[in-house]
Amino acid sequence: MAKPHSTSRTLITLALLGVLAVACAMMGNWQLRRAAERDAIMQTIEAGRKAAPLKLDAATPDGELVQWRQAATHGVWLHDFTVLLDNRNFKGKPGFWVATPLLIDPATRTAVLVLRGWLPRPILPGESLPPLPRPEGMQQVQGQIVSHVPRMFELWSLSGKAASALPKLPLPDKTPPRVQNLPLQDLASATGLKLLPAVLEQTGGAGSAGGAEPFVQEWPQPSTDSDQNRGYALQWFGFACIAAVAALVVAWRALRRRTQPAR
Repeated sequence: MAKPHSTSRTLITLALLGVLAVACAMMGNWQLRRAAERDAIMQTIEAGRKAAPLKLDAATPDGELVQWRQAATHGVWLHDFTVLLDNRNFKGKPGFWVATPLLIDPATRTAVLVLRGWLPRPILPGESLPPLPRPEGMQQVQGQIVSHVPRMFELWSLSGKAASALPKLPLPDKTPPRVQNLPLQDLASATGLKLLPAVLEQTGGAGSAGGAEPFVQEWPQPSTDSDQNRGYALQWFGFACIAAVAALVVAWRALRRRTQPAR
């Protein structure tokens, strides 16, 4: 007959193995959900890139602003409202994204925010960011549509105010402010502009990589490697099976001890 302390130890072991099996199975299911999310993102990207190029103007319906769709527009750069997005790396190098509104309808002050490209951060002592090019007059711009400026993780200051809070624009010295994130509603409040509910990541036109402006225009896209998540899911389900088998072995041995005659 099994001793009381042996029975308690067996029950604790079974409980721990059961919790471990359930936790591993939950992690496996989470990885499968992540794989499904990445598949959906890939489908969205492919659908957007297969859509016919869009002629973007102030009257463009919101439903036409499909993620990753190619678009072209024309307007005037509002250089005094340029914002530098900090902590944007390119191939391991720190730098900025340059974001400037393009005025596409002066009558209604309607504009679209354009991410013009990446510039390296000055690193050496005494080095400074070069003056940003300021092409004037009507400009033709091509790019791909995204729903918002991609966000970076942001720490909050001790005062509870966002570290990247956008001041009223333009600044007195006309220098572009540096922020980490740029919600469209914040830019609209800071400038008084009516912004389209989408952002254009520039890939061509005035200031393109092949033009006069020194911007790098290789834009990151979300990770779509769903096979990696499925591989992780198989690993977690394997761990769950190992824990379940171990629990069965412990229970079987405990049952054998109880049924064996005492000596």
